[in-house]
Formats: sequence, structure tokens, C-alpha cells
Amino acid sequence: MQQRRVAVEVEVVGVVVVLPGRGNGGIGQLGPATADARDAFPVEVGHDLGAEEAPLRDVVPRDQEREGHRRSRDNCPRSRAPPRGEEDPGAGDGSREEGEPEAAVQSHGPEPRGCLPVEAVGAVPVHGNGVRDWRRDVTVSRFHPMKVKQLISGTVLAALAAACTPPDQPGGLPAAVDAVFADYSATDGPGCAVGVIQDGRLIGSGGYGMANLDHGIPNGPATVFRSGSVSKQFTAGAIALLALRGDLDLDAPVRRYLPDFPEYPNPPTVRHLVHHTSGVRDYIGLMRLAGNRDEDFFTDPEVLAIINRQRELNFQPGAEYLYSNAGYFLLGQIVAAVSGQTLREFAEAHFFAPLGMTHTHFHDDHNEIVTRRATGYSPTDDGFRINVTTLDMVGDGGVFTTVEDWVAWDRNLESGTVGGAEWVALMHQRGVLNSGDTIPYAFGISHGEHRGLATVGHGGAWVGYRAGMTRYPETGYAFVALCNGSHIDPMGLIAATAEVYLGDRMEPLEEPDESGEGATPDAGGNQAEDEPPGEDIAGRDRYAGSFYSPELDATYHIRGVGTAGLSMRVGKWDPLTLAEVEDGVLRIGGLVLRFSDLAEGRFSSVMLDAGRVKNLRFTRVQSGDQGGR
Repeated sequence: MQQRRVAVEVEVVGVVVVLPGRGNGGIGQLGPATADARDAFPVEVGHDLGAEEAPLRDVVPRDQEREGHRRSRDNCPRSRAPPRGEEDPGAGDGSREEGEPEAAVQSHGPEPRGCLPVEAVGAVPVHGNGVRDWRRDVTVSRFHPMKVKQLISGTVLAALAAACTPPDQPGGLPAAVDAVFADYSATDGPGCAVGVIQDGRLIGSGGYGMANLDHGIPNGPATVFRSGSVSKQFTAGAIALLALRGDLDLDAPVRRYLPDFPEYPNPPTVRHLVHHTSGVRDYIGLMRLAGNRDEDFFTDPEVLAIINRQRELNFQPGAEYLYSNAGYFLLGQIVAAVSGQTLREFAEAHFFAPLGMTHTHFHDDHNEIVTRRATGYSPTDDGFRINVTTLDMVGDGGVFTTVEDWVAWDRNLESGTVGGAEWVALMHQRGVLNSGDTIPYAFGISHGEHRGLATVGHGGAWVGYRAGMTRYPETGYAFVALCNGSHIDPMGLIAATAEVYLGDRMEPLEEPDESGEGATPDAGGNQAEDEPPGEDIAGRDRYAGSFYSPELDATYHIRGVGTAGLSMRVGKWDPLTLAEVEDGVLRIGGLVLRFSDLAEGRFSSVMLDAGRVKNLRFTRVQSGDQGGR
């Protein structure tokens, strides 16, 4: 069938949009659908990679998840993700809903402001489940150079106007949202499933990109995704439910429920774990620092063993906020200890089954078959590679869910169908530091704001999956994006989508500071990542040797390289080249080694800092003296 195609090149948008004869896909608003590189060293914020995890990204080389996708530039409108406080939680993360077939698109909010007008090109085809198939509506390709002439005739301008108009059919998404996700709409790459919720009802949903590249299966609202640290709210919800039933004391020491947990002078409480103020070192960082790679298999008992070997905390409980996946893994263990059910069983009995979330579960068996599951991917130089995990840890992450299911959970966060009003209030209760300062992080969700509107949400990242949910409580709107590519930034996409629906209620966008006066100055110093490999290090013999950590049960071997360089090896890592940033301090990426106790021309002690793991002590040993790796 021949299609009438109109190619539009727009300088401010930076994409070529081909509008077929059917469908009204086109350029509406394009947010900053950023391909964020920070998850190249993935952690499922439950497994999630936040700002503090970034130091480890450059420490343990893995098959590089090269960011083969450029960031979309700011367009109509210029969007920014709401402040997340920390990347892990984000300032808002996904929600999902039941996709009742009768839930028509009653409101899409105001027509997006600043959209390029375009002519209506025909009815939008609806396929299968009533969700419009964007693949048949619009073809999007990138072009270079970034700036091109505007080739917009009066006819094309009229055509673009209709692309900014929300569709009439139930369940569809406006073309402006299609534009936000345009970078992830190809049939030869992964993408996302998206849901827009208003007052507890799914008013719009759709899929972009492919759930499975082997078989050409597209993403959609019923596709099952790993949600990463978006899972934390279910773990915290279980803890809140047990506390309100009187089965658990939030202010009791962790050791009351987990007797093998270390006995610290100032013991962390359950509440400290909930709000990431416990000081407990992140287990994902610990396992990596012990010499494990992401592709290695380890078990719950091994994770508990390394947590229980720690003799120090990152800080005194309640003194600071520092995101810790170990805290939420331990909360999952506490749910099991108190209830007599695994976290998966408890969540199924008390949340998922009562709320009708039939395609949601804590995935504690990596061999389990999951119907309609999306495969996780990471970009390579010439396409994509499968990126999944064999790990079965849950609590900090591990929830598999769909956009359609998410709606019921979003509604419960407002109504308390399960848990009641007290549960809803507790879920939104922010943590308080010893200083009396209140932090944004509540029970697995984080408070924030987006252009003047309050938000509640969380993000997630683990292996080849990314997820985000953001609620705007004052408006009744919620947004969820579940994605199967490690290069995708769902929180940024959600922020741009929210502006399509809520832009007229938001504060105006601030004009960017182009004067240079507001720019962040060069930090200077301590920038080892800019040092050339194999940099000469004066007095390198002081550093050379083997250093053992009983908390990791691992030995770090530092050896000379070339004429005056140093490399480090531990466990299964490839050798890492070290740089000296100041006398007595070596660094690789965000891993910092501070040497002390110089005797007879050699350092005998090392203190290691690496993001969410701080103050790990090592002592010099003779090779073979310790059993560590």
C-alpha cells in the first residue's frame, strides 16, 4: 500500500519525521530523552546506580554498555527531570494501572505549548489491545549535521498542528508523547512501555521499541519488565504493614530480627534501613570490591555473609543519608523473619493478589519462566547485546511488573485499599536525621518537585532494565515508564511526558545561563580519571605489595607496571591501572586508596573509599598469608 510521506527537517528538533498517510504521529514535544551513561556499571537501584555508585563504574571493567545513542536536545518544551535528590530514587518513579478497556482518554491536559503545527494525516490505526501502534504511524530517523535548514511549507505546518492534538481513541497517547520516546521507537532496538494515570485510571498507554529482538516482539502495556529499585516501595510497604499490625517495631535494632547482623556500638534500626540512614555498606559495592564481576553468580547466604562480616558502618546511624541496597535487602530478610513467609509470598498475599496485580511478583528464581517478559539489552558499537542477571536477591529490587498492573499500585498509594489511611501516611513519611533535618526519602519513595509541582516517586536500574514512576499528588496524575535498554533514562522521559499533560500548571522553564557565570568551576586536582594510563609514580615501591581486608575476605595485589607505573588486581577483575593523585593516595575512577603507616620505606595500611562503601581497612600481608581472593 502506498503511503503519502512528508519529510520535515526542523532545526530545533533535530530529527527527520516521516508522516505516513495514516496516523497522526509527528513532532509534538520532544523532551530530553537522555541516554544516560551512568548505568554502564549497573546496580539495580535495588539494584540501582545512583550518584554515589558512579565511582565503582570505572573500577570493575565489564563489557562496556557503550552509549550508542545520543542525547536528544531540548525541544518543545525544553524539559528537565525533576530533582531526584539522588539518582537512584529519582524524584518520581513509575506507576502502573489496570488497563480497563473502557478507560477512554478523557483528558490529556492542555495542548502542548510550543508544538510545531502539523497537518492531520488521517485516522490513527488502533491494533490489538486498543493501543495505537506507533510503528505504523510514524517513522523517525536521525540526521546530521545537528543544524539543518527548516524545510517547512504551509502544508507541513498545518500537518504538524494535528500531531500535537491528543488522539480520540481510548488508551492512546498524544503525538507529543510519541515524540518524547522517538529515540526508542525503532523496530531494531529496545524501548519502553508507558502509562499515564489520572485519578487512579489509566487514561493513556503505549509501547515503544521491541521487547524481544530475537523474535521481533514489540513492547506494550502488558509487557513484563524488571523494575529495579522501583521495587523498594513494595518492600517498604510490607515493613509498614507489619509495623501497623504490631508485628514489628520500626525503632528496634536490626539485630532483634536478624541475630547474625553485626553488633555495632550505635546499632542501626529498622527505620534507619527504610530511610537509607543506617550507614550499612551497600552489598553490591561490597561484592564487587571483593573481586566479583556482574556476570558472576552469588547467593543470598553469600550476600548476608559479607554484610555480617562488616565491622564498621559508613557513618553513625541517623547522621547522614546514603542510599544502600543492603538496607533494603535486609528489610526483605526481616519481612521473612517476622512473617514466616518469603518476601515474594508476603507481597503476593498482601499486595499483588488483593489488588489484582496478576503479572507482578518478586523474581527470586532466575530460572523461572515469565510470560511476556521483555529481554534486557545494552548498546554496543554495532547494535545491542542481551544484558540480564542470574542473581536472585530481592528486597532492594527484583519486582517484575507491567504498566497495566502498575495502576492498581498507584491507586493504592492514594486510597489505601490495602493498608488503610495509616499505611498511606506512613509510606509518605520522610526520614529525619539526628540533626533534626528532614530528608526527601520516605518508605521506598522519594519526595521532590518538578517546576513547582510536588512529586513522589522512584527510579530503578539493573542490568539491561530501567524503570521510573512519578506521581504528582496535587494534580491526580501519575506516570510510569518501564524500559529494557540500559541506555534509556525513564525519569527524564517521564518528566518530559508530564510536561505534555501538566505544562500549563507548572512554573515557567528557567532560561539557561549562557553567560558562563553560573557554570560549575573546574574542580581541579584529584582527577585521576584524566591521568594517562601508566603514569610514572615516584616512589612506587612504597605502594607495591599485597593488602588484605577481612571484611571483604579479599586481597588486593599492587604491582609495578613498566618503568614507574602501578596496577592492581583482585579476584576476577582484569588488572587496573592506578594513578597517584597526591602523596599516599592512589585512585582508579571513583575508587580511592589512602595509604598510611610508612615503615621501612613501605606503606603497611590502606583505607578504601568507593561511593556507597567507605572506610574499608586493609593491612599489608605476605602473598599467600591470607585466604582471600
